[in-house]
Amino acid sequence: MNILSIQSHVAYGHVGNASAVFPMQRLGVEVWPIHTVQFSNHTGYGSWRGRVYDGPSISELVEGIAERGVLGACDGVLSGYMGSAEIGEAIGAAVARVRAANPATLYCCDPVIGDVGRGIFVRPGVPEFMRDHAVPAADIVTPNQFELDFLSGLPSATIAEAKRAVAAVQARGPRVVLVTSLHTAETPPDAIDLLVGEAGAFWRLRTPRLALDVNGAGDASAALFFVHYARTRSAAEALGAMGPSIFGLLRRTAEAGSREILTVEAQDEFVAPSQVFPVEAV
Repeated sequence: MNILSIQSHVAYGHVGNASAVFPMQRLGVEVWPIHTVQFSNHTGYGSWRGRVYDGPSISELVEGIAERGVLGACDGVLSGYMGSAEIGEAIGAAVARVRAANPATLYCCDPVIGDVGRGIFVRPGVPEFMRDHAVPAADIVTPNQFELDFLSGLPSATIAEAKRAVAAVQARGPRVVLVTSLHTAETPPDAIDLLVGEAGAFWRLRTPRLALDVNGAGDASAALFFVHYARTRSAAEALGAMGPSIFGLLRRTAEAGSREILTVEAQDEFVAPSQVFPVEAV
């Protein structure tokens, strides 16, 4: 399997492609990474160095890959953080170009917009581009709860509301919507839910809530779910494979007291999770 992954990258730590590429490779996937930004570290540190690339630079790299004659062998495109709406347009053009070469290609959009407690943290124009252009073009989207509410225009305070919000996002185009972190009135205080919807059905996976504050887990979640879905074509199966892997990664990170997720140290969790959790229809 070959996946074109277009998102941010950091030299130190694990967010964006630095979080998504290795887990996919560990699952035996060939990944073609293109970076939308290249920073020294993630912005949560308060200071960083590096630059945001522009749309033409993304298109130039896609053109170079196309010149190798391999776009027809691309099975999926994964996108994450977009530094600007212009970069989003370049990603959209890349998806269209890959689909022209291989109509069976899947597009998974991780609609990075913001988070609960932080609000919107991307540049002006990006949230609207995600909602109006990227999400409708995607087969799979992987919002967190804040992003689900933004994209759907609906609340998600209960599981029934969350299901309606997922359905509203699906009505925009994506077949599959994975909510990567969800806390509703039905979620115990010491737990966190993952919710996925496909073809009118919904499934939930619940794990213990861990006491840690790290970046990059959503990027890894989208990547792992995408690979498992591409292989099984089942949202429930993909959720059951991805959820335990992410929990294992985060548990190992919490136990180590690390500020960065232990993507390399905990790599066995990607292929053989140390703990499993049931997937239940809701």
